[in-house]
Amino acid sequence: MSTETQGSDDDLREEISNFLRRNFPQIQMHGGSAAIQDLDREAGEVTVSLGGACSGCGISPMTIQAIKSRMVKEIPEIEQVHANTGMDGGGMGDAGFGGGGMSPSFPGEGGSEDDEGPQAPF
Repeated sequence: MSTETQGSDDDLREEISNFLRRNFPQIQMHGGSAAIQDLDREAGEVTVSLGGACSGCGISPMTIQAIKSRMVKEIPEIEQVHANTGMDGGGMGDAGFGGGGMSPSFPGEGGSEDDEGPQAPF
């Protein structure tokens, strides 16, 4: 990668970071974070990762949609935005409760007489 390309990538990264700070201050105000995970300037694609309180937040899908639609309009070099909240196959299940595909257990089911049902996570 040439120095000129590196410099323009740094400028684009800075522009994207400023866009996120300027347009989505609620992410940080609510204990979340937004970071550029990957940038492909030639393809015009960026991957943004939302973390902190964004993981498991009920409105993070709406925040992601807003980022995707607004960034391509405001930053001409970006044609496609990918975003995730760290819940895509990592650590937590689809609903954000962490079950990892486990079925719920209820008292009296499963053949064990000492089964008292699911344990509270706290």
